Amino acid sequence: MKVLYAIQGTGNGHLSRAEEIIPLLNKHVDTTVLVSGTQSQIQSNFEIHYKKTGLTFLSGKNGNIDLLRTVFKSHPIDFLNEIRTFPVKQFDLVITDFEPVSAWSALMHGIPCVEMSHQAGVIHPNSPKTTVNNRIGKYILNHNCPTKHKVGFHFDAFDDNIYTPVIRGALQNIETQNQDYYTVYLPAFHDEVILRFLQLFPVKWEVFSKYTLSENTISNVTFHPIDQENFQKHLINCKGVLCGAGFELPAEALYLKKKLLVIPMKGQYEQFCNAAVLEKMGVTVLESLNLAHHRTINLWLSQGQSIQVNYPNQTENILLNTLASFEARKIESEKIDLQLEKTILEKLSVLKYLF
Repeated sequence: MKVLYAIQGTGNGHLSRAEEIIPLLNKHVDTTVLVSGTQSQIQSNFEIHYKKTGLTFLSGKNGNIDLLRTVFKSHPIDFLNEIRTFPVKQFDLVITDFEPVSAWSALMHGIPCVEMSHQAGVIHPNSPKTTVNNRIGKYILNHNCPTKHKVGFHFDAFDDNIYTPVIRGALQNIETQNQDYYTVYLPAFHDEVILRFLQLFPVKWEVFSKYTLSENTISNVTFHPIDQENFQKHLINCKGVLCGAGFELPAEALYLKKKLLVIPMKGQYEQFCNAAVLEKMGVTVLESLNLAHHRTINLWLSQGQSIQVNYPNQTENILLNTLASFEARKIESEKIDLQLEKTILEKLSVLKYLF
């Protein structure tokens, strides 16, 4: 069986999950890897056969999405051409981790496709949602990967087809410590913003930043360039984690029994949904790096506790079940007709103006 595994490359989390999934897929099928997007700061440990432009949201420097920069940096014509010309017909099945080129191409050319992603877990009707209204965010989650076959990952198993997070093998069953510092990863904030805020709290902060080229310390805050091995070491041995309300890093912090403080990126609907789930679990959530939250952070530093979770290693079973469903013809291609193709192009026309 020939399988295309496609990854959204706009964040580190998708690639981290792929590092666990791809070797398992390779054990059972002939796997080809596609990555689209340009915002990840980590190097993959697997071969990438296709690199595409795809769709990419760009963050600002104050905890927000920079829509203007996103529009100017987007390549909608390239994106549409990638969908039309990608040789998807050579594959029996497409598995997409919220990667749009593969999903739309599979739909247009009648190739079976399943979305296996955190986003599939977020949009599931049984998953808790934020009260923050964001029509664009909802639209993207629902139309970025147009397949009815979805396998979701979330902080809890809210349905039979939603699974707990994929934890990297390097972190499984590892001995941890709670040394006297806090690990920080807030890619939507510039170093200057982070520094001004963290200096107000007299603890040791270890910040990993895409803006930092070499390690440097100012007062009680040390900035590190993005380095997966160094970050992992600091994550394993820290007292707590301050990060965005993404998925993989908060999940790993919970798995490692670290107390957790998250800040959802402004304008990012998915992160606000994540924050809503985490808050129900007992995780501290902030709206922004604002002095109005000074007391909340002090309470978290002095009294915050880790949240107990159970994240078993079930990744291979999930993949095997997905492959078995395909072989049993439970995952089939969509029916393509002229009216459907017209609908696809209309939706793509909307998407290209959103990015």
